[in-house]
Amino acid sequence: MCGFVGYINKEKDKKDNIKKMADLIAHRGPDSEGYYTDENIALGFRRLSIIDLEGGSQPIYNKDNTKVIVFNGEIYNYQILREELKEKGYEFVTNTDTEVILHGYEEYSEKILDKLRGMFAFVIYDIKSKEIFAARDFYGIKPFYYAKMNNTFMFGSEIKSFLRHPDFKKELNLKMLEYYLTFQYSAGAETFFKNVYKLMPGHYLKYKDGNLEIKKYYELKLEADENKTYEEWKKEIDEALQDTIQAHKISDVEVGSFLSSGVDSSFIAASSKVDKTFTVGFDNGKKYNEISYAKELSEEIKTQNINRIISKEDYFKSLKNIAYYMDEPLADPSAIALYFVANVASQNVKVSLSGEGADEIFGGYNIYNEPFVWPWYYKIPYPVRFVIGKLAGIFPSHRGLNFLVRRGKKLEDRYVGNAFIFDNKEINKLLAFKRETTSFKDLTQEYYDKVKDKDDVTKMQYIDFNFWLIGDILLKADKMSMANSLEVRVPFLDRPLIDKACKIPTKYKVDKYKTKKLFRDIAHETLPQKVSDKKKLGFPVPIRLWLKEDDVYNLVKKRFETAKEFFNVREIIKLLDEHKNGKKDNSRKIWTIYMFLLWYDVYFGGVK
Repeated sequence: MCGFVGYINKEKDKKDNIKKMADLIAHRGPDSEGYYTDENIALGFRRLSIIDLEGGSQPIYNKDNTKVIVFNGEIYNYQILREELKEKGYEFVTNTDTEVILHGYEEYSEKILDKLRGMFAFVIYDIKSKEIFAARDFYGIKPFYYAKMNNTFMFGSEIKSFLRHPDFKKELNLKMLEYYLTFQYSAGAETFFKNVYKLMPGHYLKYKDGNLEIKKYYELKLEADENKTYEEWKKEIDEALQDTIQAHKISDVEVGSFLSSGVDSSFIAASSKVDKTFTVGFDNGKKYNEISYAKELSEEIKTQNINRIISKEDYFKSLKNIAYYMDEPLADPSAIALYFVANVASQNVKVSLSGEGADEIFGGYNIYNEPFVWPWYYKIPYPVRFVIGKLAGIFPSHRGLNFLVRRGKKLEDRYVGNAFIFDNKEINKLLAFKRETTSFKDLTQEYYDKVKDKDDVTKMQYIDFNFWLIGDILLKADKMSMANSLEVRVPFLDRPLIDKACKIPTKYKVDKYKTKKLFRDIAHETLPQKVSDKKKLGFPVPIRLWLKEDDVYNLVKKRFETAKEFFNVREIIKLLDEHKNGKKDNSRKIWTIYMFLLWYDVYFGGVK
């Protein structure tokens, strides 16, 4: 796991600029650094050494020094590919997966991407033709950003490294704030920095002589195979799970595992048989502290649990640093908790396994079973449900009423992923500037169009895979672990496993009584039933409680009072007061606004 940065222009001496840029991502790779520059390009690399500790420094060159690569990630089938390439006559000077990608590209061109099993973002530069080929993995586990400014094409693992280049023009992309207020993260290919873009998952790019070409090479397809029995599916997925967990343990350094009270991380910790697990909790009662559970399970599976209690002071003291490391605003309160568990892990290991992705592929979110819990309600004609939903929306938020409001809208009008913060009407009231976007459907509609013939659970899974997983779950996993120089591996997001899981029929994933049905039954063979059957909780963070306490309330209110550049101050303080007085639970809405403002202060206000 590492980080890279690079740029193309006609600048004569690039060594000073590329060094400054790479220094800004030193946290991604504290073990070593490396550079390549010529009259056309500069490449900078920071290494966290995991594979081939002595010989794996980058950049790496091919045999005749006509191609050079920088790579961030891990390829779990690199040894198989290495032997395949050796049989074709390729010689290797390292034992790295990086060199396998380079020679694989020489042999197969862009088709090497379909052969890779792992997480990756990389750039290969052809020194003779002056062309770069860059790619990002299938699911967006590893980040890749790019920008073209003043005849300079920049690319890298983190946006912050671009800030050091003299051609970079730092401007706020206000359009993204409009989307962010609904999604709670930066959704789509644009970023909060104007003219800076994400290379989306499953895409590659080529750049030469000022011409940029981007192509999609991988598409997730949820196509149920109804011909297998439940037991056949259970056996096939169980075998795939064991295979992926073992593959993700390939390393020349020790591997540990995050451990919460959820079935996903518990299954990985138990199945991987790592020596150490890592857990954090809050000192706000049992609901917000999973440490006792983690200790109990760790004793049962014979691993050492290393844990830490996060205080309110710790949490808020870390926010500016976290906003800096994140590059873009993210309003998921669990990102901060992830930062602390990564910090605990990094003091003991260089690599940790984690449970991201299981909910998306196996149907784990609680909302997925709503169509099965209340099937009769779907039989009511939509116009009637629409009216009922409108009436229910008049009253204060309540669990039963919220259900009626949701069912009063078509799925594509209400579901953008596992979080939905502000709707269009609310955004219009909040913003202090004229909107540039129409609604979140500007982004989501094309994805709904691709699954219009599927059931609602499959539609939600598809949206979560293409939005929530990329923009929230994997973003925070990468940025928070790398902030602590820790490699996090996500075994559930392994292509051989996902290729199979995408064919599991909905009826085997979700029913009236449970989500993630097939996976839970498999996990029950490894874990106690109270764990395998545990309802999806997420990472519990006591933001709701803290925002009612005077110190946090005053902290947030002080920043809200100076937010007139972006927001209707009266409206956002109203949200804060309603929450403090117990009239509404506005905690997620308040946090979404506050984290944007904090991020803005860090990157545009001279803080940090």
